[in-house]
Amino acid sequence: MSGWRNTSPGAKAIVLSLLMATLAGLTWILPPIEQPLEYHQFADQRLCFGLVNCLDTASNILFILVGVAGLRLLYGASGRCVFIDSRELLPYALFFFATILVGFGSGWYHLAPDNGRLIWDRAAISLALMAWLAAILCERVSLSAGRRLLLPLIAAGLGSVAWWGWSEGHGVGDLRPYGLMQLTPMVLIPLLIRLYPPRYSNDRDILIIIGLYGLALLCDLGDNPVFTLSGGLISGHTSKHLIAALAAYWVMRHLRHRHIL
Repeated sequence: MSGWRNTSPGAKAIVLSLLMATLAGLTWILPPIEQPLEYHQFADQRLCFGLVNCLDTASNILFILVGVAGLRLLYGASGRCVFIDSRELLPYALFFFATILVGFGSGWYHLAPDNGRLIWDRAAISLALMAWLAAILCERVSLSAGRRLLLPLIAAGLGSVAWWGWSEGHGVGDLRPYGLMQLTPMVLIPLLIRLYPPRYSNDRDILIIIGLYGLALLCDLGDNPVFTLSGGLISGHTSKHLIAALAAYWVMRHLRHRHIL
């Protein structure tokens, strides 16, 4: 690993650029991916306490709780000890703010699932992912690089959702850019960890966060099978919410427990 980290900055930039170009190229050669209308027919549609799609809707409160707790950590007394440079706080603040938006956006969507409401849910998810990627860039590459790329990353994430919404409205739904924005942090961040030396401890936490989010996506794909295997106790989509909220919590946990190297 030290050999990779001793590579020149220019060579590292080329490796990262080639990776992104490869991911974008593979995404582009795929045919457009439409949003199946049956996606909105989730396995667990139970009503409880007057709340429709009860567990899928109510589980979003976890995102709001984690987001609020994360902002309290950043702006509380202990937040001053979290960063080498206080300017590193901004992308994390955006991440936890976006996590709160995920809770509201996803909760609103599950009250009456359709493409129109799903746009707001996915916009919040994209904001959270791109903010976290920018935070890791600040810590691994350089503070200036992370802050310089923050707005372009957010624009790319939100733009991918806007493109999907526009394409669906014109009958040619295309999820490819949104899928690329989902994939990019999961592929790029492990490479950043390998290429650049750490400024903080507990790199393992970062990989755990990526693993949890990947598991959440798998649970979403297995919505009905998980619901069946659990005997109707919990669906794959509700499991996705629980595990994704745990991933956001792990970001906060990482900040709280790491130390400066």
